[in-house]
Amino acid sequence: MTEYILSGISLSLDAPADEAVAVAAKKLRRAGVRAEHISIYRRSVDARNKNDIKLVYAVRFSIGGTLKKEICTKLGLGIAASDKLEIKKGAQVLAARPHVVGMGPCGLFAALLLAEHGYRPVLLERGGDVESRVKAVENFYTSGMLDENCNIQFGAGGAGTFSDGKLVTRISDSRCAYVLSKLHELGAPKEILTNAKPHIGTDILRKVVDNAASRIVSLGGEIMYNTSFLGFGEVKGGVRKLYTSRGDMAASVTVLAIGHSARDTYEMLLSRGTEIEAKDFSVGFRIEHLKEDIDAALYGSFAGHKELPYAEYNLSYNTKSRGVYTFCMCPGGEVVAGASERGALCVNGMSRFARDGKNSNSAVCVSVFRSDYGGGAREAIEFQRSLERAAFTAGGGDYSAPVSSVGRFLGSGGECGRVVPTYMGGKVKEADLKELLPDELCATLSAGLIDFGRKIKGFDAPHAMLSGVETRTSAPLRILRGNNLTMIGEDDIYPGGEGAGYAGGITSAAVDGIKIAEEIIGKYKPFE
Repeated sequence: MTEYILSGISLSLDAPADEAVAVAAKKLRRAGVRAEHISIYRRSVDARNKNDIKLVYAVRFSIGGTLKKEICTKLGLGIAASDKLEIKKGAQVLAARPHVVGMGPCGLFAALLLAEHGYRPVLLERGGDVESRVKAVENFYTSGMLDENCNIQFGAGGAGTFSDGKLVTRISDSRCAYVLSKLHELGAPKEILTNAKPHIGTDILRKVVDNAASRIVSLGGEIMYNTSFLGFGEVKGGVRKLYTSRGDMAASVTVLAIGHSARDTYEMLLSRGTEIEAKDFSVGFRIEHLKEDIDAALYGSFAGHKELPYAEYNLSYNTKSRGVYTFCMCPGGEVVAGASERGALCVNGMSRFARDGKNSNSAVCVSVFRSDYGGGAREAIEFQRSLERAAFTAGGGDYSAPVSSVGRFLGSGGECGRVVPTYMGGKVKEADLKELLPDELCATLSAGLIDFGRKIKGFDAPHAMLSGVETRTSAPLRILRGNNLTMIGEDDIYPGGEGAGYAGGITSAAVDGIKIAEEIIGKYKPFE
């Protein structure tokens, strides 16, 4: 049997999903295709015409054998991606258990795949499990005491645990279907399998992470929370010594899924002479609007329709030299504190599955080039740090976020009030955000905000609120690796995910972790 995808079935908002299946079946019959097992594959919203918003479906179907090329071309058919992995095990013997450093999406999926195939991985996480991590974040919000190892950046699930749980990705990899299927198996809502813009929400994602952890342990794996990775020794007899805050450990292979905020690990690797290159990244602010305003701007009179999700946007603007774009849009969400170092402040966005908050927010970021900070890996990290320290000071030195109305930032005037900042329950301080970024970056951001206001009515409204600074959009460097995914010069260490510079979001980081686990499985036999 071969599975195909038939796309472009456009229906009214009130049409039932079953109608999409019926339309597809009729279209296939007319083309002489005897389809079986027709089901909804993807559901999206076409809101380009606010007077006639449509739901657009793609359906999956199967046939015995394969279709002729001309039929596929005529109907615009594609091959459905499989949610199964083809795993082949190697023959080399592991002298010690594989270790995975970091429990974000990359490390979690690498460890899970290894555990499911009998490799009994040891997973090291500098932060705590989900429950203790939530308590640490709540304590930080109430007391202002930051735990530098257990916070919104570090702990079970990585930075994504305190996010929108957005699963949209730009990569084209068949493993994406496997990731969605596995997340659903672990407790994510069924909608992620069919929605064009799937998300889990921080509330449900926490349960998914817990379930993944339990499965790893039940399959013979081990998770060591509150365990920092400090470095590693040389390989002797197929075993490398790992230095951790809990003492030395012996590993045959090591996955470095350290996350984009593990600056101490970056420094350790740089000090060892590891081949690491700085890269371009972006910085900016979080912008907040009333959710109802964004819905009205994007859906018009259809805003509030029961079949429409809360409105999302994805905007970009380019000057001759730089780009501005929105990132990690959280409908009905809140702005959260992403700090992982004392005396430094950065922001991020988070929402629950219901997306039932009053405000919608997203990052508005501008390109940062290597020439802006000196071009080196250490300079890249220091550039981020300098912005975060400035934001901490501008907020009053107690982790309050510096905020400004868009009107004030653009110099057109505008009072705060209509949009109430959500950061840490309103722990904010009005400030001149133009003092936090270099002049050229601020000028480009201003031009971007004005352009976005042309695209979405009210985006640059004077009362919209900005909070700063957003600095952790991606890793500022890349740990170089070869074709076998191992670190240059070290054939048993596998850097991966966002922290190594090879992913940008939950799904792509998970895919990278799967690819690494496949490499290990394809080379070695399960550990005995």
